[in-house]
Amino acid sequence: MAEILDGCGRAFHVVNLGCKVNRVESDDFAARLLSQGASCVPLSEASLIIVNTCTVTGEAEKKTRKAVRQALRANDSARVVVTGCAAAIDPDTYASMSERVSVVPKGRLTSLFDEAVAASESLRVGAEFPTRVGVKVQDGCNNACTYCIVHVARGKAWSRPLPDIVEEVRTLVGAGAREVVLTGINLGSYRFEGASLAGLLKNLLEATPDTVRFRVSSVEPRDVDDALIDLMARSNGRICRHLHLPLQSGSSRVLKEMARPYKADYFENLVAKLRAAIPSLSLSTDIIVGFPGETEEDFLETCRVAETCRFSKIHVFRYSKREGTPAAKRTDQVAPEVKADRAKRLEALGAKLRADDFAARKGMVEYVLVETDGAATTESYHTIAAPAQTLPGDVVECVL
Repeated sequence: MAEILDGCGRAFHVVNLGCKVNRVESDDFAARLLSQGASCVPLSEASLIIVNTCTVTGEAEKKTRKAVRQALRANDSARVVVTGCAAAIDPDTYASMSERVSVVPKGRLTSLFDEAVAASESLRVGAEFPTRVGVKVQDGCNNACTYCIVHVARGKAWSRPLPDIVEEVRTLVGAGAREVVLTGINLGSYRFEGASLAGLLKNLLEATPDTVRFRVSSVEPRDVDDALIDLMARSNGRICRHLHLPLQSGSSRVLKEMARPYKADYFENLVAKLRAAIPSLSLSTDIIVGFPGETEEDFLETCRVAETCRFSKIHVFRYSKREGTPAAKRTDQVAPEVKADRAKRLEALGAKLRADDFAARKGMVEYVLVETDGAATTESYHTIAAPAQTLPGDVVECVL
């Protein structure tokens, strides 16, 4: 297996697809290779190409196959390593594309890098990486939403040891990281020796200086407990007052058919509780339109819930059949033109709600993280122009 990485000493390119966890893993692959003296180059110049795949929907699967074919066409000599969720579900499809393709499970690929260089010697900090540094603290999922196959690709939920996470974060902070984003496939399920996600965050706050802030990535509604709400409210912005809470649908009937473990009113009550504790909270979400059997009434209920919750950003997904899931077998699939129409309407609502949220913050003071492209990310996850006389990586106070 080690011969797969023969090109590491020369030039590489990483193609990332999918979620924030994939982004962290892809950045980690790149950091390990850079620490060995390899160079990150355009696709056509690489001797090693790593494609970190996604399989969350049928559309994601199509994009993954397309990405591997593009890599093979763009470069007629590179070794192409295909890893990630799509490769875990259907390895033969990718292995059959070319004799230059090697399908390697993600855990095995990571261990190959570990044999070559220690994680502490390969930091995802610097010009090649995002200013906000992601740290994977959890993987896998014990849920089984009827539209999703990630729990099959990733396996059962597991959590990294808390001391290992604290050590990694302290090392990243020592290298200059000022915002750390905690990521996981089901982040809110984090558990280590009695410590929940709130316990992990409490330890991280105590282990790092006040100049460092933390951001919680996507967390399931059922996993937002009083301990997390209270810690966020008391952190004075060190835990960004922003949460990504996936709604998926505002119709309780559709949520039940998705096997989501809550009803619409539970979600609305949770949001009300969050806003009472953290008045300046920003909330983003994921919503699927056109799930099998979704009616116009179901869709309008989703729009109502979105307005009630005042989301600052809505990621709109048109339902895409993923073979191997219960929803893909249903005979009441929604017509493509209906899905397109609903997506367009919800995107318009999302744009209005985002503008309303930003306008409501006018005159408020938030800490912003200066990015590398002349922009800055506010605590509430809006993008603004970087304040004058700041440098990438700075966290500064700003009047919006």
